[in-house]
Amino acid sequence: MLTGSCLCGDIRYTVTAAPEGAAACHCSQCRKQSGHYWAAAWVPLSGNEITGTPAWYQASDTARRGFCPRCGSSLFWQKLGGEVIDFSLGSVDGATGLHLTQHIYTEDKGDYYVIPESELG
Repeated sequence: MLTGSCLCGDIRYTVTAAPEGAAACHCSQCRKQSGHYWAAAWVPLSGNEITGTPAWYQASDTARRGFCPRCGSSLFWQKLGGEVIDFSLGSVDGATGLHLTQHIYTEDKGDYYVIPESELG
């Protein structure tokens, strides 16, 4: 079980299912939302209990992004109508016990960092 929160603590969550797919997304939307690349893992909707009311921004025709309306912390990503929810690995309280398994949308990555060839799979 993992717990996490936004910076101010208004939004908290508890992950009760085994997280999967820990990945770093380098797409331009994730970079703009997070200020860098977005590192997240996913669980079924029923495996993430959220306390508080996140605000949601529909960033595209296919997905929405959840954040704290008070402090602005980026917390969630969800495909519209999807059965899973991604949660920010950076918002987890303490150690996650997870390791990134992939980097996605690397063609959009920022020019100010390098992804080692050994991590590209």
